[in-house]
Amino acid sequence: MHRFQTLPSVLGLAIAGLISGASSVLAQQTIPPCQPPNAGEYLLLVVSPTADNQKQLRSALPPELKTITCKYLNETVTRIGGFNRIDDANRWARYVSNIVGLSAIITTRPTTADVQPKPQPQLQARPQLQRQPQLQPSQQTVYNPQALGEGYAVLVDYYNRPELVNSVQQVVGGNVGFVSYGQRPYLLAVYTTNQTEAYNTLQKLNNGGFVASIVDSRKVILLRSTVRL
Repeated sequence: MHRFQTLPSVLGLAIAGLISGASSVLAQQTIPPCQPPNAGEYLLLVVSPTADNQKQLRSALPPELKTITCKYLNETVTRIGGFNRIDDANRWARYVSNIVGLSAIITTRPTTADVQPKPQPQLQARPQLQRQPQLQPSQQTVYNPQALGEGYAVLVDYYNRPELVNSVQQVVGGNVGFVSYGQRPYLLAVYTTNQTEAYNTLQKLNNGGFVASIVDSRKVILLRSTVRL
């Protein structure tokens, strides 16, 4: 009699085991890499590592905004494309932050190739850094990596071409730093707590033909505060 009383419990455990196994298989499915934006398009990448994050985000967005879960660097993000103006991408980034509480990355692809020559930007399988930009002896500083504080960091992908430092400096009108974000190196065009300044800088860089993005500066590691060739 005791065996029959425990049979439902045994079945319950077996079913729970099957469900757990199925969930594990689904969790192990590979998330595809994010596709790059079209020329002139502003892309919103919302950091959403969990299924609950993704569901909450989709429920807060209108159906006409197409969303795709994908991988950008080492982050699981929700890709929202189709913005032709930086103001629109900026507005939705603020909405996502205020309503859903998730941080967003804005990136774009230049419509012109003012910086020549440069390969087509890719959000995945980018070339690995072979060497860091070299500093002049008079500009050497103590190597002391540290995380940036709260705010916005405008990063430039320089495709292992340190000579772009001077061009970026001309666009931003000041010094350029060297940072790590998502275990990849970038030039730091601007670090600021002023959102308007960050987006204006992104617009300038895009107009200058650079591949730039705005990210949460707290996830950026500063390697060099000033880079000189």
